[in-house]
Amino acid sequence: MTTSGAGSNEEESRIRVREDRTIARALQILQKRASLPGEVLGGATQGALFFRLRLGGEDREHFEVAFLNTQFQLIAVERLFSGTIDAAEVHPRIVVQRALAHNASAVLMAHNHPSGSLQPSASDRAVTARLKAALDTVDVRLLDHFVVTTHEVVSMASQGMV
Repeated sequence: MTTSGAGSNEEESRIRVREDRTIARALQILQKRASLPGEVLGGATQGALFFRLRLGGEDREHFEVAFLNTQFQLIAVERLFSGTIDAAEVHPRIVVQRALAHNASAVLMAHNHPSGSLQPSASDRAVTARLKAALDTVDVRLLDHFVVTTHEVVSMASQGMV
């Protein structure tokens, strides 16, 4: 006896919907906790988890920024740019504008690699340097830039690239 492919696909679809709801709820909890007095999002571990939940399952490249206050507490997080399966054009001017609009003193940035490659590309390193320079001109600290895949995250700061 064989099982029908359709039944299997329906079950996989139901599981995916449940998982997506769970991830969405986890993100809400994490965002709420990161916004509480005394809770800090400035560390590599917290930032990596936060962005892996937000970006890990995406099939196109997205670039997000978490805007932080002077105590590295989350003010807001925004998806600023979206692209194709292997690139997203990032404009430093927009990142600086949004940081100033939120009155942020620091930022964490992240983008995903749908290909699964965890290594920051030459383009990733170049845009990080441009963003850091642009943010420095308005006294906003770039704390880290994360590269996210489905299962892993690399901190560019921990690799000396920020």
